Amino acid sequence: MTQHIKDRLLDAALSHVPFDGWSDRTLRAAATETGVDPGLTRALFPRGGVDLALAYHARGDAAMVAQLAATDLSALRFRDRIAHAVHTRIELADRELVRRGSTLFSLPQHAADGARAIWSTADRIWTALGDTSQDLNWYTKRATLSAVYGATVLFWLGDDSSDHQATWEFLDRRIEGVMRFEKLKADFRENPLGKKLFSGPFKVMEHIRAPKPPTTLPGLHRD
Repeated sequence: MTQHIKDRLLDAALSHVPFDGWSDRTLRAAATETGVDPGLTRALFPRGGVDLALAYHARGDAAMVAQLAATDLSALRFRDRIAHAVHTRIELADRELVRRGSTLFSLPQHAADGARAIWSTADRIWTALGDTSQDLNWYTKRATLSAVYGATVLFWLGDDSSDHQATWEFLDRRIEGVMRFEKLKADFRENPLGKKLFSGPFKVMEHIRAPKPPTTLPGLHRD
């Protein structure tokens, strides 16, 4: 029930964001339109506009995961699966709403929230594509994809090319860079120096473990 009310408030807020941004004013307008008590509204979105923006981002991540689950990607190379996932996530978003969000998360007090949101998207992509890494690779994969996704979104926000073709070409170049990094990392592990380092000074890295996933994925539960 609580999630249903949050969804109603978010739906009502979307038409106000292009004019008032992800703000308390937008949240108040959504509460007025839906008839949700202001106290309950504040309890559901205690930080106001920033929590609204994060809810919108989480909704987009959930829609991406559902779409990827319904798509057969087995014929694609793995790098193309990653590109497809990023492409899918961006196309599910409204550019003006994302633009307003990027302005919000560029503020120092909200920068950490924005970084966590991007990391979450990268994590959802890797998980949807079947990543099972449990060691340091879990972190490096998500860190590199977070950088790719964040850079691609910024490029997309300023892209006026037909069907955003320039954005997808930019994405392909960034993915190629990630693939080269992964290959260099694998080659380094196999060369004599790499083997020596990973059996000695770097051996501590083998004990780094990915966090256990939550039993309920954020944004997908229903109260």
